[in-house]
Parts: sequence; structure tokens; C-alpha cells
Amino acid sequence: MEQNGLAARDLIPFIGSRNRVHEVLARKRPLTLAMIQRLHQGLRIPAESLIKAGRSRAA
Repeated sequence: MEQNGLAARDLIPFIGSRNRVHEVLARKRPLTLAMIQRLHQGLRIPAESLIKAGRSRAA
């Protein structure tokens, strides 16, 4: 986020409500497949890196 100059509010279109964004960033809620797809398409974040991040949290 910092590399691209993004704030948490900039993720709302991709993740959902402000509260949901904060839950994802705090690792209290995992990224869903739909969130991963929107982040990949909208911000050009490699889907593989988003999927790996989710797996390391679950393990």
C-alpha cells in the first residue's frame, strides 16, 4: 500500500466497507476469492501473491 501511496479508504472499492478493509488489514478476516480478483484487476496486484498471503495466514 505504501509503495503505491494507497490508504485504507482506497481499498474500499475492492474489499468492501471501511470496517471490512480494516478487518482484512488487521488479519481478522481473510481475503475472499472475489476480493482477490478485484484487487488483481483493479490494482494489478499479482493474484498469486494475494493467494499466498491468505495461505500463510491460514497455516
